[in-house]
Amino acid sequence: MGKSIAQKVASTGIDVVLLEISPERVTASAAELAAHLDQELARWGVTPSEKKAILARVHFTADPSALVRTDLVIETVSEDVTLKREVLQRLGALLPAETIFVTNTSTLSVTEIAAASGRPDRVVGMHFLYPVTDSPIVEIVRGAETSAATLARAHLLARVLGKQVIEVFDSPGYVATRAMVPFLNEAMHIVLEGVATPEDVDRALRLGYEFRMGPLEYSDRVGLDKVLGWMEHLWREMGDLKYRPCPRLRQLVRAGHLGRKTGRGFFVWENGERAASTPMMKAP
Repeated sequence: MGKSIAQKVASTGIDVVLLEISPERVTASAAELAAHLDQELARWGVTPSEKKAILARVHFTADPSALVRTDLVIETVSEDVTLKREVLQRLGALLPAETIFVTNTSTLSVTEIAAASGRPDRVVGMHFLYPVTDSPIVEIVRGAETSAATLARAHLLARVLGKQVIEVFDSPGYVATRAMVPFLNEAMHIVLEGVATPEDVDRALRLGYEFRMGPLEYSDRVGLDKVLGWMEHLWREMGDLKYRPCPRLRQLVRAGHLGRKTGRGFFVWENGERAASTPMMKAP
C-alpha cells in the first residue's frame, strides 16, 4: 500500500520520501516499485519517461530523520491500532509541530490513533483503496479533534491525486470496508458449505453483477490475513454476526495461505497472476 501511494503521489510531480524499517527493506522496496512499473510499462499503463520520472521522485530511506523536511506524512503500517499509535507517537516527537499526519486505515478509529501523536488536530484519516494508482475514490475520515485546516489539506491532496472524496464519520469500517466485509464473508461461507467452487462463486457474481473481479479473487489480492483482520475488528466493535469471520478464511490464514502474496489462497497464484482454483474443502 505504501509503495502504491508513493507511486500515485510521485506521478503527480510531487517528491516522496518513502521510509522503510531497515536498509534491506529499502533495497527490496525500490526493486519492487521498479518491477511494478515495468509491469505497468508492459501493459501501456505508463510510458518509459513516466516510469523514469516516478522513480526519480521517490526517495527510499531507513532514516526517520529524513521525514523532517516533509510537510505531510502518510502512515501505512499494518492495520494494528497499537502499532499505528506507536508510529504516530514516535513521529510526533520527531517532526515539526506543523507537520500533518495522515493515517491510512480501513477500519480503525482515527480519533484513537491521533491521540497518540501529541497533535490530534493535525491528524486525519484517508482510506486509500488498493491499488491506489487505479482506484477512483478515497475516504476522508475526520477524527474528533481534526481541525478544519487539516481536513482541507486532505481534500486538497485528494484533488491533486484525482480522487473522488467520500467524507465519513469516524465509525468502524467507514463505508467501503463495512459494506464490503459481509459480502466477502458470505461468498466464503458459500464455498465452505460446498454450494459452489471458488471459481464459480466469483464467476456468478462478477458476470451477474458486472463486478471487475469476484469477492474471492479480491480477497486473495488484498491478502487473506488483512481481510481476516477487517472482519475481526468489525466483529469486536459492532458485535454483529454478519462480521464474524468464516471458518474457511481462518483455516487458510492459519495454514499460511494468504492469497496472491504467498501463492495460494482461495486460488493458486503464479507470478502475481491467478493460475487455478485451490481444491475445495468440505465444511468442518
